[in-house]
Amino acid sequence: MQLPAAVGRFNKVVTNPIQRLWAPRLAPWAMVEHVGRTSGATYSIPVLAWVEGDRLSIVLAYGRHTDWVRNVLAAGEFGFVRKSKHYKVIRPRIIPSDSPDVARGARLAAQLFDSVLVGTVIAD
Repeated sequence: MQLPAAVGRFNKVVTNPIQRLWAPRLAPWAMVEHVGRTSGATYSIPVLAWVEGDRLSIVLAYGRHTDWVRNVLAAGEFGFVRKSKHYKVIRPRIIPSDSPDVARGARLAAQLFDSVLVGTVIAD
């Protein structure tokens, strides 16, 4: 399953600005910081993310072809703010939602969608 594009557009304009207030501080919310592939601009997007050891899992509710997902895959790394701490995530890749590599906390949410972005968390 994948959420409709109209929901994504609504969230981008209405919900995301509100979520930016708490996402960097309140787990499982987090902020993904990435750089545009062509613009070179820096972007920040609130996501639901789960960390297990050094493994990060973000359920891709809007699918694998969103701009931010394509940006982090192209860069091979991205920044991540969780509980007011900055991290770097390396080797991002997309896996099926039923993969055993999905962090335990994300498995329930992952059942509703097709893909999960995973990566290795290192101190920034």
